[in-house]
Amino acid sequence: MSLALARGAAGYGGAASRPAAPRRDYGEFFAKVAILTLFSSMAMRLAQEAAKTGHITGILMLASEALVVAFTLVRRSAGAVDRSWKARTLTLFSTFGPPLVRPITVSALSSESLAVVISAIGLIIVVLGKLSLGRSFGLTPANRGIVSTGVYRFLRHPIYLGYVLTHMGFAIAFPADWNLVILIAADSALMMRAVCEEKTLALDPAYRAYMQRVRWRVLPGVF
Repeated sequence: MSLALARGAAGYGGAASRPAAPRRDYGEFFAKVAILTLFSSMAMRLAQEAAKTGHITGILMLASEALVVAFTLVRRSAGAVDRSWKARTLTLFSTFGPPLVRPITVSALSSESLAVVISAIGLIIVVLGKLSLGRSFGLTPANRGIVSTGVYRFLRHPIYLGYVLTHMGFAIAFPADWNLVILIAADSALMMRAVCEEKTLALDPAYRAYMQRVRWRVLPGVF
């Protein structure tokens, strides 16, 4: 995900007071189970298609989504999370939409080579962004530690650009109506999620200063 700002909290109590038991977040647990389930299903579909046709566009998108799963499982706890229905809905569409695509055999919009190049560029951006974030990666808008190095020196949400490119490459290779509807809806939610995230992050003066230094969210000159 994008940048996050983490804050610690300290509490005080009497000598006889007990430390509060950690709160179980069942929503977080079930979200991880759902992501793993959808990803596993997607992996099987794309692996079968690649074995049958030799096309690697789907595998490149699979690699991008695999990073989402990996970093979701090891991400650090957030100091504050936007649990509004708007944030939840945008996260739902943008996260759980792409694993629903299918490698349906239809006439490609362009050559496989173009789809591979676009997908590969997107994957590289995703990898660089997630390496910069490390365990600060998250799904819902939250404060998990500010990152302004690496590709974040150029864009505030570079990973989202990588997602869009890998999705574009997949859509070129497999332009079925189902895939186009899913990816357009997911990426539209992703752009709205970027705006939603920044409402939470901009509560911190450090992030507002970062916004002044790095002007564009996802696409320079556009958004």
